[in-house]
Amino acid sequence: MVYFVVFFAAAAAGLLVVGFANLMPNQTRVVQKRLAVLQAGAVSYRELQERRRRQQKRERMEAILAGLGSKVSQKPTASQTRQLLMHAGFKSPQAPTMLLGIQVTGAALGVIGGLTLGTVAGAALSRVLFLTAVTGLIGWSIPRFIVSGRARRRQDELRVALPDTLDLMVVCVEAGLALNQAIVRVAEEIDRVSPVMAEELTIVNLEIRAGTPRDEALRHFSERTGVEDIKALVSMLLQTDRFGTSIADALRVHSDVLRTKRRQRAEEAAAKLTVKLLFPLILFVFPAFFVVLLGPSLFLLRGLFGGG
Repeated sequence: MVYFVVFFAAAAAGLLVVGFANLMPNQTRVVQKRLAVLQAGAVSYRELQERRRRQQKRERMEAILAGLGSKVSQKPTASQTRQLLMHAGFKSPQAPTMLLGIQVTGAALGVIGGLTLGTVAGAALSRVLFLTAVTGLIGWSIPRFIVSGRARRRQDELRVALPDTLDLMVVCVEAGLALNQAIVRVAEEIDRVSPVMAEELTIVNLEIRAGTPRDEALRHFSERTGVEDIKALVSMLLQTDRFGTSIADALRVHSDVLRTKRRQRAEEAAAKLTVKLLFPLILFVFPAFFVVLLGPSLFLLRGLFGGG
């Protein structure tokens, strides 16, 4: 009996030792974890250094372009250019001078390309000068054309995301949130649908937190976007705040109006589709159609009247 007790006691002690050994952290495991943390830190540090180098190169390039633009034109840039850049998402104060520098660089590259092409082709001097002027004008116009396209796409995205934004805002206001907190919440939620709308609403929230009155922050929102629907929304919010009416009811009615406008725009685009398809049909489809239909008849008539 004593031997059995000693045996079971030894087995229990052994199991306890094995269990504690498994529960206690192994030195090798601890070292591996620390090495993994150090390696991850080294990788993140290298990525951070590479990111800083890219940022420094971009800042140097932006400074060069801004300096070139300021040397070309000492006068302040037109408000239309600044507004166009703001609509495209370029909010930096140096954006107009940078655009001018890019246009000058593009014009210079176009002139060099036109001269090279005309010289290699062996054209006359008048044609070389004409080609140089055309390529220089194209190089000058391409950057502004790209900015205009970016602004148009950005405004289209804002216009499409606005009804969903208003629906979320109605839900937040009816849940008991104030308008400022509703803007913050909607900016967080709408990021999955439209990052541009989320960015603009975040800027509105930051301006309000910085001490800007809400009406001025909303006016800045409409000026930055340049979308007529957003301008109407801002006017409605300002009037609602001034007269003390229900914000939720006003937002719901305005959301219904925007959805009706979106449906009307879709119907208008569908009505224009037949006119837009007419020119490709005439230029590309009808000639091939006529060749397929009349080709065998033409060969048959040639064989009959040609004696073949």
